[in-house]
Amino acid sequence: MNNGKKILVAYFSWSGNTKAVAEEIHKQVGGDIAEIVPATPYSETYSVTVAKAKAEQAAGTRPAISTKIADFEQYDTIYLGYPNWWGNMPMPVATFIDTYKMSGKKVAPFFTHGGGGVQRCMSDLEARVQGAKFTYYLCLSGSSAKNSQGEITSWVKKTQN
Repeated sequence: MNNGKKILVAYFSWSGNTKAVAEEIHKQVGGDIAEIVPATPYSETYSVTVAKAKAEQAAGTRPAISTKIADFEQYDTIYLGYPNWWGNMPMPVATFIDTYKMSGKKVAPFFTHGGGGVQRCMSDLEARVQGAKFTYYLCLSGSSAKNSQGEITSWVKKTQN
């Protein structure tokens, strides 16, 4: 399904919802898959993670990530996914974007949320990733993420045009 293009599915997931979507996308498009992992993991306790993540967003922090992508330049298409955290991207994703330049690449964004929808996720991503060719995004409720194969399949087809 990748038509000779080199594909990377990169994602950040705290609760596992975005991971489930990323794995389904990877199953459908092939290529490589990489989890964006903070060097210092977030707590498993929701309230602790909320406090830390909100502070990172407020300060514009770029937390270190342990994710390493060898020869990132080889990829033509990046499927980039993350949860909507208070209307925006988690800051480890901002670190990933700063580290791995996507200008000139096709970027297919996908988001999960707990009820807030896409909010500023897409507009902020477009502002941060200058020169990329964006496809239409996929936005799924986290609670339905693990059972969204049909929606994912329809969206994947749209990204391959």
